[in-house]
Parts: sequence; C-alpha cells; structure tokens
Amino acid sequence: MSAKRVARVTDIIAASPVSFEDAIKVGFERATKTLRGITGIKVVEQRVAVEDNQVSEYRVRMEVIFILED
Repeated sequence: MSAKRVARVTDIIAASPVSFEDAIKVGFERATKTLRGITGIKVVEQRVAVEDNQVSEYRVRMEVIFILED
C-alpha cells in the first residue's frame, strides 16, 4: 500500500539571455536551494523580452511541485 502524500505547487519565473532551456535550468537550480522534495516542474508559459528588434531574454513561468513534509 502506498503512503499518503500531500503536494504543494509554487509558481516561479526564471530568465536567461541564452535560451528557454537555460531559463528552465536556472529556475530549477534556484528552486532546489529553497524547496525540498521536488517531484516535478510544469512549464506554464514561455515569453521573450525584446530590445532593439532582438530577443534579449528568454523567460519561463513554471509550477514547481513538491511534497510537504510532516
């Protein structure tokens, strides 16, 4: 029989001048410094910032799912 668990979802926004993939990595690495028991991440939104007709930053909004501790 599996144990009962309760999870929480927290929204975070991360950015990178390199790529969406790098922005996800930046966000995940930062989340692991504060949150324990992360079980998944859902990328909810992707956007870019534009300056002088060039993409200047890749941004992602993510839901970080983690198990609440007893």
